[in-house]
Amino acid sequence: MLDNLYTLITGASEGFGKSLALECASRKMNLILVALPGPELYYLADFIKRNYLVDAIAIEKDLTCEENCIAVYQFVQSMNLRVNMLINNAGLGGTMLFSEGSISFYQKQIKLNIVATTLFTHLFLDMLKSNGPSHILNVGSLSSYFYLNKKQVYGATKSFIYSFSKSLRRELKNDGISVSVICPGSMNTNISVTCLLKTSSRISRLSIMNPEEVAPIAISGLLKSREVIIPGRLNKLFLFINKLLPDFIKTMILSNQMKNIRSVTAIETNQKSILLTEKQKSLIAS
Repeated sequence: MLDNLYTLITGASEGFGKSLALECASRKMNLILVALPGPELYYLADFIKRNYLVDAIAIEKDLTCEENCIAVYQFVQSMNLRVNMLINNAGLGGTMLFSEGSISFYQKQIKLNIVATTLFTHLFLDMLKSNGPSHILNVGSLSSYFYLNKKQVYGATKSFIYSFSKSLRRELKNDGISVSVICPGSMNTNISVTCLLKTSSRISRLSIMNPEEVAPIAISGLLKSREVIIPGRLNKLFLFINKLLPDFIKTMILSNQMKNIRSVTAIETNQKSILLTEKQKSLIAS
């Protein structure tokens, strides 16, 4: 790769984004790392520069704000940096019943997962065309193939990413830009997600991967211009089975899951109520 070309990665300070950054650095790619304000981003950029001998530029921005997305692009332009790989990784997950989530949380999820990806792609499109052959990697999710309980808004945003990527790939085919979308299953991206995944079913736990396992698959698929990248044999098996099962069986499975979720929610609510009552009794007694 030419020394004056850069790979831009959003959401790069932790989890999958961090693993992608380290994988790209190991392949001697110069990096522009964008993430929320915090010391982790600068630690990562400094580590990459010292250990991989490539350039790594850190940009602190909250990408739920459209003005910040534009500011990143303007900074890259002002520094005369040439981007030929764009990795739209920044995203916000969430596992909850729709009624449990707030409007502000869903708005933030949509802004980061959909709007920021769309805006970054549009902003850097001409630059990618001029620095071709170029690549775009959008980070989707296996949930875009399924209708999962407690994943309704998140799954919908990732369905957008999947559709957007496939359509854009065809549109940019003759412009020297290859568009790929990676659809990983569950990943141990941080401590809270890891703890949550431990409570999932046994078959689901078997399919869980670590970000450092997925990152090499993602970058290899990107460089090979793969249209859709599915990491993990079990995840590929899930997709295959999903294609074979008729809709009424899928509906039965999801309905059963929903009953279990409601039962667990009712038990948790009852336990909280009991604990609150006991606490009130102890206060009165004291």
